[in-house]
Amino acid sequence: MATLPNAYSQSVSLAAVLASCFAAVERGAPQLPLAPVDAAVVVLADGLGALPLKARAGHARTIAPRLNRATTIESGFPTTTAAALATLCTGVFPGQHGITAYEAVDPEADRVFNHLSGWKTGPDPATWQRVPTLFETHAATGIRSYLVGQARYADTRLTQAVHRGAEYVPAKSIAERMSAAISLARAGRAVVFVYVPELDMAAHQYGWQSPEWTAALEELDAGMAQLERGLGKAQGALLTADHGMVDIADSGKLFFDREAELIEGVRHVAGDYRCVQLHLEPGATAGDLERLAQVWHEAEDDRAWVATRDEAIAAGWFGPSGVADEVLPRIGELLIAARSQVVYYDTRSTNAGNWSMVGQHGSFSPDEVRVPLIGFGAFA
Repeated sequence: MATLPNAYSQSVSLAAVLASCFAAVERGAPQLPLAPVDAAVVVLADGLGALPLKARAGHARTIAPRLNRATTIESGFPTTTAAALATLCTGVFPGQHGITAYEAVDPEADRVFNHLSGWKTGPDPATWQRVPTLFETHAATGIRSYLVGQARYADTRLTQAVHRGAEYVPAKSIAERMSAAISLARAGRAVVFVYVPELDMAAHQYGWQSPEWTAALEELDAGMAQLERGLGKAQGALLTADHGMVDIADSGKLFFDREAELIEGVRHVAGDYRCVQLHLEPGATAGDLERLAQVWHEAEDDRAWVATRDEAIAAGWFGPSGVADEVLPRIGELLIAARSQVVYYDTRSTNAGNWSMVGQHGSFSPDEVRVPLIGFGAFA
């Protein structure tokens, strides 16, 4: 049985990034060592892991030379977009804000829903994400908050959950998003958040080692050079990411529901493909959980960390502040977090189209957890 990892072993995670930018504009005391500025820009490049960036350094001549130990952080857990965005934009951890995976169980509806696309029948994003965003809490200080992204994300319920309080500014290409961010930052006291999904999309379809991912990296690199040129002396920018990526071969795609004992007594399968969360049937006993955990340990200890919910919480997986009572039933009673190059699919509930995905994330490998935090302008 492998020792469980600690998701927040470093003093800095995504929870500190946007909060520190607001503090820098307010002339407060940011957790990160940021200079006081009139405006701050945070660029989140979805799926930009520090190790893949280092491996493709020749294609990122603006970004890569600034990547080193001091400009690398651990994003937190789970390494999945919805949870990471909520952590970044609230300044608290998943156990408190309540977005605990790519897919989670809504206890009131007794169903699994997808945080990216499955909100149509509930829950309410204004209450499911439990805490005020940093955009909301700093509104009274006179700092303007903006989110610059593609138009298709403007009205999603995930945007309502994690970005509420920010004015949405649609812009199509990376270059157009950077132009908008420059204009907003130079207009006065503001915090501008820029979302770049292109690398994540390319990695899921083709893998981060593909020409398509490299092309997206080159486009991002050009955009960061453009942003740096456009910033004045009183503006700073940070580039970071929500998670990195692991490329998974077909041989690493495991269909665990084909082994009856691995799903015996399981009502719902949620989580991420590299960190499955199993919810037991109502009335399950401690003995039922112990039996299921033992079966998974015997089957997967060489490829995964297997942890009960209590063990995962004790190891700090959902944040050093623990898990709120309201959030507890959203987390599976048993979690299986991949250690090797594998993903776990349930053929009964997974869309077969997802089985072809190459780039994956959700667990604790360095490729998934380590992300850049690189400063530009006044934050360089």
